Amino acid sequence: MKYIDEFNDPDLARRLLDDIHATTTRPWAMMEVCGGQTHSIIRHGIDQLLPDSIELIHGPGCPVCVTPLEMIDKALAIASLPDVIFCSFGDMLRVPGTDRDLFRVKSAGGDVRVVYSPLDALEIARQNPGREVVFFGIGFETTAPANAMAVHQARSLGIGNFSMLVSHVRVPPAIEAIMQSPDCRVQAFLAAGHVCSVMGTGEYPELAERYKVPVVVTGFEPLDILEGVRRAVHQLERGEHRVDNAYPRAVQEQGNPAAISMLAEVFEVTDRAWRGIGTIPGSGWRLSPAFRAYDAEHRFRVTGVRTQESGDCRSGDVLQGLIKPNECAAFGTICTPRNPLGATMVSSEGACAAYYLYRRLDTAPPAPPKEATPVG
Repeated sequence: MKYIDEFNDPDLARRLLDDIHATTTRPWAMMEVCGGQTHSIIRHGIDQLLPDSIELIHGPGCPVCVTPLEMIDKALAIASLPDVIFCSFGDMLRVPGTDRDLFRVKSAGGDVRVVYSPLDALEIARQNPGREVVFFGIGFETTAPANAMAVHQARSLGIGNFSMLVSHVRVPPAIEAIMQSPDCRVQAFLAAGHVCSVMGTGEYPELAERYKVPVVVTGFEPLDILEGVRRAVHQLERGEHRVDNAYPRAVQEQGNPAAISMLAEVFEVTDRAWRGIGTIPGSGWRLSPAFRAYDAEHRFRVTGVRTQESGDCRSGDVLQGLIKPNECAAFGTICTPRNPLGATMVSSEGACAAYYLYRRLDTAPPAPPKEATPVG
């Protein structure tokens, strides 16, 4: 399949690995921003094929994982209301709130439905004019344009029983927060290619210059990631710090102008809390005043939410790259995908889920076999 099979070629992977090994002369730590990249890295054992002196730090790039507990609890409260149809992508249903999740709300009689698009939720609202339909709008810049379009269409079509619980977050402010942390060890970033396909690369040069870190825009197939690592290593070894687009088949510098225009019309930038990290200034979107009537938080005014994270879960440390998932005492024991303590275990892009799925259960990963085929 074009752009998939050709980016899993083991011969090309070996050539990239040889270049990385030959170029690396000192220890380097780089962070892959996106959870999709983390899963590809762990699935293909890419981190185990790199030189021992290169560490890949898993970043907070999973929108399900960073949705704050308070927002999850608000979603649970709204979904429990009579005459509400609560619509969400499937990966949110098992994310734990303080004392339950959306599956438990559904089993208790709540009308919780899995949809594949916010437009599906809009159609449900059109078909059920006597009920309130709420869509749980989460995600990074990748899903925000579709959610903005759904709200825009709701207003254009006069569908007044539709609203959205918005918890969108933005990647560049998160990178800045990571670099400002006193515990930061990141020396380069593998930026998320799908985010940049929407927003372009314009926000990254300033970050690269201010914090003296290379930022390499990277895709998700094994060769994409190896090429991103290779370019980052070359910059680090030369003492450079610039933005490098290693995903040109999907990313243009200007991004997607139509999507950016829709975002600017429907949303406005706001401070946003990230689960396990805290509030990052300017890191989120909310509905702009012109569309505030479609804001579920504004419409339902849920109050009295008291949140409490699990005392055994260290997902916050995982999201900040301070520990690997298998360094948490709860990992794989009292915390599993069937009984998750934190969102990083239940999400399809969560780092804990990747380590569990691909059996990275030991704190010290085994060395790869001497004659191992790298990827493919």
